[in-house]
Amino acid sequence: MDGPEHRDRNGPTVMTSGPAVLVTLTGGAGAGKTTLARALADTVVHLDDFYHCADSGRGVWIPDENGTPRLDVGDPRSIDFVGLNAAVDKALTDSAVVVVEGLFAIDVRPSEPCQRLDVFVDLAADLRLARKIHRKCVVGDFPVAVLLANYVDHRRAAHERHVEPARERCDLVVDGLLPVDQLRRAIDELSPHNRGDLGARGDAELVEDVAHVHGRRLG
Repeated sequence: MDGPEHRDRNGPTVMTSGPAVLVTLTGGAGAGKTTLARALADTVVHLDDFYHCADSGRGVWIPDENGTPRLDVGDPRSIDFVGLNAAVDKALTDSAVVVVEGLFAIDVRPSEPCQRLDVFVDLAADLRLARKIHRKCVVGDFPVAVLLANYVDHRRAAHERHVEPARERCDLVVDGLLPVDQLRRAIDELSPHNRGDLGARGDAELVEDVAHVHGRRLG
């Protein structure tokens, strides 16, 4: 049976055989997950779209410096996983490769079994913070003092508690400082439909370069 349609980056939409592939990109804010996700596939599901922002009765809310409750986006209980899983289910029926990216992407659970590769995008805390400051405060207009206070008071501890443990559950850990194209090619090689013939395509050395430095746990 033909699989879902997939639009090749260099050509028209083609049909692929076999089940769709799910790639999850987990890691801290500012690690480079979104940029890598866009390089991996046309179909990307962002966890940021599934926070309980509109319902104060759901998720984890903490008061800000003025006492106003704010959703704690660093806590997985603030994610609408029911809606997220439904969106991923739909994407997997429509696309050959689906990428889910976000702080807790590894926790997505499609209703049907699928081929998947769970990737942890690693980057040192100071570099992640620098990227956030540049994106939100230099390019954007978010107050840097508020961002830094939030990082010191909440986000740093939340990362260690909720995000960092996912590293050991992922199949592959990659360095967010490496060129995106290098990471994309290595992850493509390790996708479930490609695992059996690395040597045949001559890219095993590229994969080992990434995996040897940053760890690989593949079944």
